[in-house]
Amino acid sequence: MDEHAEALEADLLRHYGVDLLGWYRGELSSRRLAVLVRHLPQDSAFRLAHEGEAARWSLTDHLLAAVVDHLAVANWMFASVNRDEDEAPPEPPQPVPRPGADGDGDGPDGPDGTSAADAPGPAELARFFG
Repeated sequence: MDEHAEALEADLLRHYGVDLLGWYRGELSSRRLAVLVRHLPQDSAFRLAHEGEAARWSLTDHLLAAVVDHLAVANWMFASVNRDEDEAPPEPPQPVPRPGADGDGDGPDGPDGTSAADAPGPAELARFFG
C-alpha cells in the first residue's frame, strides 16, 4: 500500500469526499477507512495501481471475451468439418488475452478480479498510516 498512497488519497477524495487526513485526526475510524478502500469502484486509481490492467476488466468484459472465444471456436469447428479432405486443417483460434492471466488456467477469485484476502484490514491500515 505504501507505493499507492497518493492514488488512495485521490480516490478517497474523488469517490467519497473523504480527506485521508481525517484518519490522522481521529475523525475517520480505521474500520470505516478499510471499508471505503475495500469497496473502491473498478475504475479507481488505487485499484489500477494495485492490481494493474486486471482492474480495468469488469465481469461484462470477461463475459464478452468468453463469447468471442466461443464464437471463434465454433467457426473453427465449422471450417474444420467442411473443408476438403486434401486441405490442411485450419489453425485453431487463439483466445482473447485477459489481463492478469498467468497462463495456469486459474482465474481471479471474484468476478471483479479481487479476493477478500487482497483487501487491507484495519491493522494493515494502522501500520501504514500510523
